[in-house]
Amino acid sequence: MSSLAFLCLGFGGMEIFSWFFHKYVMHGPLWCIHKTHHHVTKSFFELNDIFSFVFGAVAVVLIFSGIGSYNYRFWLGIGISAYGLSYFILHDILIHRRVKTSKKPVSRYFIGISKAHRSHHKTNKKKGAVSFGLLLVPKKYFRR
Repeated sequence: MSSLAFLCLGFGGMEIFSWFFHKYVMHGPLWCIHKTHHHVTKSFFELNDIFSFVFGAVAVVLIFSGIGSYNYRFWLGIGISAYGLSYFILHDILIHRRVKTSKKPVSRYFIGISKAHRSHHKTNKKKGAVSFGLLLVPKKYFRR
């Protein structure tokens, strides 16, 4: 496989992994950590941010373990890092406004993702949440 294929695998794999991890682990046995994201806080950091640090650490280990030969580990790590950056920009900055920007984008895609995320946050309970993905969400959220 080419380096671009491994980069795409790292990025796309994170969206799939994140959906399952979010639904079955974060809204399951690790709800005690994730619930800090579902409750309004006045702090910039949430305990839930630990997940980003763990996934980031995995990416860093992969990058450094493949940096000498720029093998598949390096490119998987770069793909995971690119997903993490996308997550930070889309989720933390644009949706949750943890970093204030002048205004939100108005693209149809962003509006659909925002609707799906608002639906996910309609409950602050462990059970009853919907739409666990970030980039891939059900088509119904894109309807006008």
